[in-house]
Amino acid sequence: MNKDSHAKDREVLSEGQKPFAIVLCCADSRVAPEIYFDQKLGDIFVIRNAGNVVDPIVLGSIEYGAEHLGSPLIVVVGHSCCGAVTAACGGDELPENIQCIADVIKPSIKEGDTIDTVVRSHAVEMANQVKNDSIIQHIGTKVVPAYYDIKSGEVIWL
Repeated sequence: MNKDSHAKDREVLSEGQKPFAIVLCCADSRVAPEIYFDQKLGDIFVIRNAGNVVDPIVLGSIEYGAEHLGSPLIVVVGHSCCGAVTAACGGDELPENIQCIADVIKPSIKEGDTIDTVVRSHAVEMANQVKNDSIIQHIGTKVVPAYYDIKSGEVIWL
């Protein structure tokens, strides 16, 4: 895609941003929320990390989007074929920093669950953590979990 194709959007957005939603999703290169939600530059405030985990830095970014940018909606998206969830479920020894990600995911793992079930449970758990944030509660921002299926392109609201 040619960068000039977004020239008009960039011109408008150079004055500021007013995204209608905040999206926390995985850093997986196959799951770009601008594409699966069919949005253009400036429409959504995106926070991405492996496993769509919530930590203080992510919460700070979400709070910024809700409080300072006025985004009324937060979507926490898990996805099929998630490597971070697969690693957390695998039980293998992981490098220290990847283990930190797995440690956040592990509470969502229940015996006998499939990877996709854990992905969905984890998205719900991360959305609940965001909902319980005092600033998000004070503002009254709506928080919803979702699941993105890579093969079908479907987003399922959880």
